[in-house]
Amino acid sequence: MKGSRAMKRLACGAAGLMLVLALLPGCAGSTPATATAAGTTAAATPSVEPSAVKTTIRIASLKGPTTMGLVKLTSDAEAGQGKQDYEASMYGTPDEIVPQLMKGDVDVALLPANLASVLYNKLEATPGSQLEVAAINTLGMLEVLESGDTVKTIADLKGKTIYSTGKGASPEYVLDYLLKQNGLDPATDVSVEYKSEATEVAAVLASTPGAIGVLPQPYVTVLKAKSPAIRTALTLTDEWAKLTKDSQMVTGVLVVRRAFADANPAAFADFLTDYKASTEFTNTNPAQAAPLIAAVGIVPSAQVAEAAIPACNITYIVGAALKTTLSGYLKVLFAADPASVGGSLPGDDFYFGS
Repeated sequence: MKGSRAMKRLACGAAGLMLVLALLPGCAGSTPATATAAGTTAAATPSVEPSAVKTTIRIASLKGPTTMGLVKLTSDAEAGQGKQDYEASMYGTPDEIVPQLMKGDVDVALLPANLASVLYNKLEATPGSQLEVAAINTLGMLEVLESGDTVKTIADLKGKTIYSTGKGASPEYVLDYLLKQNGLDPATDVSVEYKSEATEVAAVLASTPGAIGVLPQPYVTVLKAKSPAIRTALTLTDEWAKLTKDSQMVTGVLVVRRAFADANPAAFADFLTDYKASTEFTNTNPAQAAPLIAAVGIVPSAQVAEAAIPACNITYIVGAALKTTLSGYLKVLFAADPASVGGSLPGDDFYFGS
């Protein structure tokens, strides 16, 4: 059963995360958090006749909440209980996943929301590489952290150095948008130093008094648990809501290669059913999901994982709600900087099932 290899891949991909977390003062026993998106509606998974022979579905995900919502699916696959044959691999950055999507070596990927739009625009001319978004899997989970007490508003970031991850992805464009909307020029009024992974930002915050950084969950929960001097100065979801009441901040989405979905409709429908159940399991059974999250190395302990789950905004939004929510978010980014979504807004064929 190839599902057994899925968990091994996740665990191996997380080894680097475990090592860096161990370098944070006292973080060896902590775990990040994950939150449920309250009040969101999810359309039913399309009904398709089940396939008789299991199809191998190659899944690429990122360290953090998106994979925290995937662990029940991979655990069931390892036990031979998946509706299809799932091979899952976890990576530290989107840059490791993109080439595989372009070559067709991955069927399904969990990516930053704006990057999905960028790739849609980039890959439309590449046969077999066209992408569709099938689900929103995480909503806003970015926070501005400070080892101090000087930041109360976005305007207070003027003249500061901010450490962040996600250059070219949602963290960069959300931060730029919020800075501009609050009268700050991201190029001159602040200095943003981008790190390749969230664990690097966490390490700087843990070791540098007065440092300011942008981190996603579950790294926020891990860091604050072991470094009491670090506080949440701002929640970017709240700052977004103050400016754009008609849209939500979307962090992550699940994309599928159109050629794969078209060729394997029943298998992909089975995957969506299993994935929805997996996200619901993580949110509604945190005590049971936590050991699975720790076992694949996303966080260093089940205790930390359980504490983090409520803050990670793991969700499953599909169908009409997916299109409304994601298109609203992308429109805001596009108005602020067209490059943030790949130069143009995606067409209707960007949304699976449209």
